[in-house]
Amino acid sequence: MKLLKSLIIGMIICLTTFSCEKAEMNPNNITITGTIQVQGITTYQYGTHTISGYALRSNAINLDNYVNQNVTIVGSKLAGYPVDGGPDYIEVNEIK
Repeated sequence: MKLLKSLIIGMIICLTTFSCEKAEMNPNNITITGTIQVQGITTYQYGTHTISGYALRSNAINLDNYVNQNVTIVGSKLAGYPVDGGPDYIEVNEIK
């Protein structure tokens, strides 16, 4: 009986932990691999850099240090974009 009780408690803890982790996931998080380029003149006028068709910005990382390098970025989509026919706008939080 103690074993069964322990198993049930363990399952409840596992399910609770999974539910909490899933609720904290942000659907706007994104991971992109490609070559970072400096943003040129555009019709949509947002972003400082691009990667694989996305406009980028970062308050945490100097993206100029990664220009012409193949990298994987981790970031989040910014609300309210795309505009003016432009791409999704990504706030870069990490570069791998």
